Amino acid sequence: MAAVHRRTTRAAWGFLTPFLVLFAATFLLPIGYAIYESLHKNSLSGPLGLGGSHTVFAGLSNYSRALGDAAFLASVRRVLLYAVVQVPVMILLAVALALLLDTVSARAVRFFRATYFMPYGVPGVIASILWGFLYTPGTSPVLALAGHAGLHPDLLGGGSVLWSIANIVTWEFAGYNMLVVTAQLQAIPGDLYEAARTDGASAWQIARRVKLPLLRPAIVLTTVFTIIGTLQLFAEPLILKPVSTGISNDYTPNLSAYNSAFANNDYYLASAKAVLLAVAAFVLSFGFLRLVGRRGGASR
Repeated sequence: MAAVHRRTTRAAWGFLTPFLVLFAATFLLPIGYAIYESLHKNSLSGPLGLGGSHTVFAGLSNYSRALGDAAFLASVRRVLLYAVVQVPVMILLAVALALLLDTVSARAVRFFRATYFMPYGVPGVIASILWGFLYTPGTSPVLALAGHAGLHPDLLGGGSVLWSIANIVTWEFAGYNMLVVTAQLQAIPGDLYEAARTDGASAWQIARRVKLPLLRPAIVLTTVFTIIGTLQLFAEPLILKPVSTGISNDYTPNLSAYNSAFANNDYYLASAKAVLLAVAAFVLSFGFLRLVGRRGGASR
């Protein structure tokens, strides 16, 4: 029996080892290196700093610099505002699309599912370029039609560009989240629908009383994905920056860290900003999970 147990254990570790190696190499090591970098800084030696530079331990000074940077803090507040609006819109749209697809014929489902999912296959850079043409006066047919109607919206101005970015992100990822919700819908036993219809429930009542409660795991999962993705906002403002007067070098936390590293050559400060952003994503996503877990326990 002991020999069988040892063989089973070795077999299990044999299957787990490739995953653990990849997980450590692509996840744990980069995080560890970012934390290490955030705790160091460059120090110049010699008269006027001409003796060269070397790396020294800086403690939490990079974090103090990041938290004392007004532009970085403004970018965090901007992204949080963006999340308050964009996350509910994204989830409501994904759930609504999934429920609508669940009511149409099987042949139409395949067509609309592929159509809704197609934007997710477009890289964020390409999507931003495409929508940038639609937002730019002189190249946008949408703005041209609006001009004929006497409307002159500034979709790239400081007061509206954040919501223009939110539109791009929703267009990109609503179809992906819809598929997650659709997969959960397909796992619901058909007997529940039949029982509800036998009891006289309408289609709206079935959706509200049967489907939505059973969709809770998928909705929670897509909400966590959306929260994390919101804090990682980067490609869209970076691409739209040359055509928008409302996007600065520190428009989002990721953009701020990017410019600290590659424009100001301060990789240590950029690492501190990246670690702070990761901590914020962790706190918000797990805080949401704890909140949902408590409500779920109370409802039971």
